[in-house]
Parts: sequence; C-alpha cells; structure tokens
Amino acid sequence: MKSVGLARKAAAFGASAAVLAALAAGLVASPAQAATAATAKAAPKVSVSTPSVSAGDYEGTCPVKVNFSAKIKVPVKGKTELAYRWLHGDGSKSKVKVIKLKGKGTKSVTVKQSITFKEDVKGWEAVQVLGPKKVTSKKSYFSVSCQEPEEVSRTQLDLSVSARAWASPDSYEGVCTPGDKIDFVGLIETNRPARVRYRWILNGEVADYGTVRVRDTRKVGFGISPRHSQRGWAQLEILSPEGASSNRAYYKVWCKDPAPAPAPKVSVSSASVSGTRLDMCNDGRGPGVDFKATLTSTGPTTVQYYWVVNGVRDNNLLERSVNGSLDVTWGIGGAPNSTKTEGTVELVVVSPNSASSGVASYSATCPPK
Repeated sequence: MKSVGLARKAAAFGASAAVLAALAAGLVASPAQAATAATAKAAPKVSVSTPSVSAGDYEGTCPVKVNFSAKIKVPVKGKTELAYRWLHGDGSKSKVKVIKLKGKGTKSVTVKQSITFKEDVKGWEAVQVLGPKKVTSKKSYFSVSCQEPEEVSRTQLDLSVSARAWASPDSYEGVCTPGDKIDFVGLIETNRPARVRYRWILNGEVADYGTVRVRDTRKVGFGISPRHSQRGWAQLEILSPEGASSNRAYYKVWCKDPAPAPAPKVSVSSASVSGTRLDMCNDGRGPGVDFKATLTSTGPTTVQYYWVVNGVRDNNLLERSVNGSLDVTWGIGGAPNSTKTEGTVELVVVSPNSASSGVASYSATCPPK
C-alpha cells in the first residue's frame, strides 16, 4: 500500500514539477513579450495640435485679419512628404499643401493661415494631415463681431491747415506787355510743422502747384501776364495732409494799346568857325573859312538842311542820317583882291522839323606880307 501511495506521491510530484517548469518557462518569456509591446507602443506617430487663433472672440472694426497656426509632428526617416490642408467650419477646404522633409527622427512643423473677415461670423478651423498618415486636429472655434468705428474727437495735437489768398495788385490798367501784371499771394497756416502739398486754381483751371514745408505760416504764389482785358479769380487749394481751400482772390485787367512813339526831333547848335585857309592869301584872295555846327536828334531820322552865308542860301539841300549827335561842316573861299573875309553864317534844318543854329558872325584876315 505504501508503495502505491509513494508511487502516487511521486507521480503527483512529477506532474507538479511539469507544471512548475511550464510556469517557469512562461515567466522567462514574458519580459521579451513586454519589451516588444513597449517598443510598439513607443513608435513615433503623426500628430497635430489644436490650431491657435490670434483673435478667438473679436469685436471691433472690419475688415479684420485673423491668423491661425498649428504644429504637426512627423516621424522622418530619410525623405518624407508632409501633405496637409485646412478644414473650415462652413464645410470648405483649402488646397492641399506639401512640405518635403528629410533627416531622421521626429520633425515639428508649424503651419499657418490668415483669413480676412468683412462681416460677423462664427466658425471653426482644423488641420487635416493626409500623409504620411491621415490624422485630423481638434476644432478651434472663433467668432468675429464687426462694429462701426467710433468717431475720434479732435485734439490740439491733430494737424489743422488753413489758407487765404489775395491779388497784388487786384487791378491793372495799361499796356499788356510780357511780364507779371497781377501777382497772387497765398498764406498757408498750420498748428504744427508739416509738409503741405498745394495747387493754385485760376478761373477753374490748375495754374500752378507745389510742395512746401510749413512751420506756423508760409507764403506761396504765382503771377500772370495777360495779353487781353479780363477779370477773374484765383484760389489756393490744400491737397494734403488734409483738404482745405482759401477764399477767392478777384482781379481785373484792362489792356490798352501802347502810345505811338513820338517822332524824332532835331535841334542844332550855334554855328562856329572851325578853321581858316590862309593859303588862299598867296593867290591874292582873302582867307577861306570853314564852319561847323552840331545836329542832335531824339531818335534815328534823316535830316535835311542848308547853309546860309552872308544872308544868301546855298542851293544845295544836304541830307544826313542822324541818331544822337553829328557834326556837320561847310566852307567858303576868300574874295579876290582882298586880305580879309568876314560876314555871317547860319545852318537851317527843314526836316524832320524846323530848326536853326542862329546867325553867327565870322572874320578872318590874311597875315601881313
């Protein structure tokens, strides 16, 4: 009986040993299996964050630009292409964009988009990765509430510009020759230094323009040279930094024909002896006498004149061109069987006006032999 009992115990022990061996074998294998599972769980995956939004709940003037961004993490081994697109709350989608990556390990890529809204809107944005693995981010909600801009009150720091204008003189009467006859003057005033762009309007048309630096006040202007009688106005307009206009500066011009130039007038100086010719005394005659007078004209002209000697007019009507002063001469010979020559002489102008040198006496005597 004992033997049978011992046999049974031995068998039972053998069975238990087999079970323990099997358990031991299982325990030995379990760490490797756990390592495999841990490796599989730690393998890098494609992930995308919930998009951030620059203005989640915007209230203010429109249009307004709202910016969105999200981060995508991608495992890279060698060369990898990241393909993604934006999903919009209205059901539409953006175009697919592709980013080429290379290297090894996990790469973090930030993707962005901007949307301009012109009216009230509520919605959401999300990023959908299409490759190398498809994954979609959580939705990022936002809202835009457009409001009318508030009217800003003016302060002393705001720039103000004003202008006024006048004509100097405001009327002209006379010959309308070239050259300014009416000058227009404008005064620009600012409450702080500014660069001012302006233009002049003359009778509805742009006549002049320019840009000046103004500190408190600055004068600008232009002039006109009318060729005919007229009346009208000029106005100074400020184009920037803000629009402003001066008063209208009125003017009138009356053009008159120039007065005809006066005809040149001629005068003549007193006649005088300019020289004697004593060589004639050797021929049994009295000495010859030369006379001189000066013609003076107020302008270019032709003078006609004659000489009168001893009350007798010379038959020759002489003619000379004169512009200013010109000396003219005349001479007579001595009388035969005489040692003395004497008498009177006069120069008479007949054109362009009458004039006379007046009668002048002369006397010349031959030297004694």
